[in-house]
Amino acid sequence: MRVAIFSAVFFCLLAGCSWMPFVDSEEEKEAERQRQEELKTLTEKEFYDRIQRNLRSKNWTDAITNLQSFEAQFPFGNYAEQAQLELIYVYFESLDYEAASAAADRFIRLHPRHPNVDYAYYIKGLAAISQTKGLFTNFIPTDESRRDPGEARQAFAIFTELLNRFPNSAYAADARQRMLHLRNLLARHEIQVANYYFKRGAYLAAVNRGRYVVENFQQTPAVPDALAVMAQGYHLLGLNDLAENTVQVLAANYANHPALDEQGQFKYSPANLKDDKHWMSKVTLGYYKPEKPPHFDSRKLYNPIDRHVAELRNEMPVSSSVDTTDKARADTSQGSGKRSWLSRLTFGLLD
Repeated sequence: MRVAIFSAVFFCLLAGCSWMPFVDSEEEKEAERQRQEELKTLTEKEFYDRIQRNLRSKNWTDAITNLQSFEAQFPFGNYAEQAQLELIYVYFESLDYEAASAAADRFIRLHPRHPNVDYAYYIKGLAAISQTKGLFTNFIPTDESRRDPGEARQAFAIFTELLNRFPNSAYAADARQRMLHLRNLLARHEIQVANYYFKRGAYLAAVNRGRYVVENFQQTPAVPDALAVMAQGYHLLGLNDLAENTVQVLAANYANHPALDEQGQFKYSPANLKDDKHWMSKVTLGYYKPEKPPHFDSRKLYNPIDRHVAELRNEMPVSSSVDTTDKARADTSQGSGKRSWLSRLTFGLLD
């Protein structure tokens, strides 16, 4: 009953806000009308100079408004095409990536032979990359390979088109570097999915993901784990010959992979491995032991960026085929005796 009364009061108050008069609404409308009248009196050069002042001061809100008005007022002027390019840039800088991509698409469609159309492709690719990141990516450590790879694939396709059409573009070198990162990201995502399939007991699906990486993402840091996924999956499927052949390839090319022992033998995990340290096992006093499926993540060994980050954090590379990231974090925390601000802020969930 109380919930119903509270809900009714809340919606009444919410609805009441829609008819409440705002003191400054008419004043704002009048100010906007005067501003539009003032803009109509400006010449194209004067209007464009005003926009340049907005850009220099990084006043993106006024820049967007003025650029839109400029295009409506001077659609065929001397600065019309440049203003459209600057609108793409301003949308991107104001973090409105969807608008930046739409503006870039529009420019490419209207001016396919413009000398600076490569810039539109470049910003469109950057906007797609930016959409792969979460709201707090820059503040909280996140694993991009766990996110939906749709935008990453789109960005890769955009940069590919940029390089195919404009191989000598000023943005070509940066686009190639970003494509390398995206390719590594897409390959790692396949390994993440394979690890999930191991958890679900879908061993054939895991093998297919590993094989896809080996066939389509050669020379990426995910290839060693892809071979390990295939070996483990074949073993669990009872295809021992295929498993041993894959292990031989893994040992010949990546002898220090965590899934291999000192003799180069693969450390196979059984299908029903139990996790004695899982919190459910502790709560039930060992009566319930959740499965601990195979998990492969050797990025700290084969990815230079992840290895550098691990060195900065004083973390040792992964030493087994199971996920030891949490254990490494715990050992580091215990060794230093201090908790980071992130650990304190999240009550120990993140460190």
